[in-house]
Parts: sequence; structure tokens; C-alpha cells
Amino acid sequence: MDHQSDSHPAVLGLRILQAGPDQLDQLVPLFEQYRGYYGADENPDAARAFLRDRMADLQSVIYLALGSRDDGPEEALGFVQLYPGFSSVSMQRVWNLHDIFVLPDARGAGVGHALIDKAKHLAEHSDSGGLTTSFRHHNASAQSLFKSAGFQHDDEFEYYFLALSDTDRLHR
Repeated sequence: MDHQSDSHPAVLGLRILQAGPDQLDQLVPLFEQYRGYYGADENPDAARAFLRDRMADLQSVIYLALGSRDDGPEEALGFVQLYPGFSSVSMQRVWNLHDIFVLPDARGAGVGHALIDKAKHLAEHSDSGGLTTSFRHHNASAQSLFKSAGFQHDDEFEYYFLALSDTDRLHR
């Protein structure tokens, strides 16, 4: 996800912005790489429609990381997508940090941490009780990133999923 390494280029001018329809051209390729990690078939048109619908219906908040590597042009380096939810027990909003992705050769330069910081800012300024996330058990880089950002493993609750169609086999 976002480990420090001397082999990765420095990211200059890193900025995080809330993505809207004008950023779809930058966001879709990142989203497709993220989906590919989970075994999804590439479908840029469907990805564009999915993201556009989430934005239009205010069903998610997506932040895009932009910066330049080694004095190159500014480019999209990563994104985070959050879905709103609620806790009946605490009677508060809870944001699910559902998707986070940083280009492999931009990892280790603080992009992942900057995206999580932006997600924390959203949660803090929307009277949220906190952030949740989940990822594959073997994803050590995600574990390291989230632990270093202050997330704690939940030993109290288990997570299950009921697939209702063959396309849900990729659910995360």
C-alpha cells in the first residue's frame, strides 16, 4: 500500500482533492487497477458509470491524490473511496473506507497516508464516530498502512458476506 522505500521516486506537490465528474478521466484508470488487484475483469465504461453514479447520487466520497514524481508532470497517483453508514449502538455516522489504491511506483512517498488523513478529516468534520475498513488477510502492506494511521484490528466482531450472484464473488 504505502511503505517507505529508497527505490521509489519522491512525490512533489502532493495534493488531495475531492473527485467529481471532471476527474473521471484521471480516476477510472486507477479504479480499474484497484479492481484488477481483486481479480475483476477490466471494464472502463462500466467503471466510469459506476463512479459517476456514486458521485451524482452522493452515495460516496472519493478523494484523488495528485502530484508529480521526480519533477515530472502532475498525475493521479491514488484514490480513496468512502461510503457513509451508521452505527445503531452509538447512534452516529460511520464512514467505511472501502477502497484505497496508490500506484505501485508511487508507494512509500506518503500518498496513502495523505489519503487516509483526508478520510479522517471528513469523518471528524461530519460528526462521525469513526472509520471502518477491511482488506484481504494476506495484504501486509495494507495492514502496515492502516496500523500506522491509527486503525486497530477489531477482535470483537466477525465479518461475513452472502453472495447473491456470481458477480459478487469479488466482493471485498
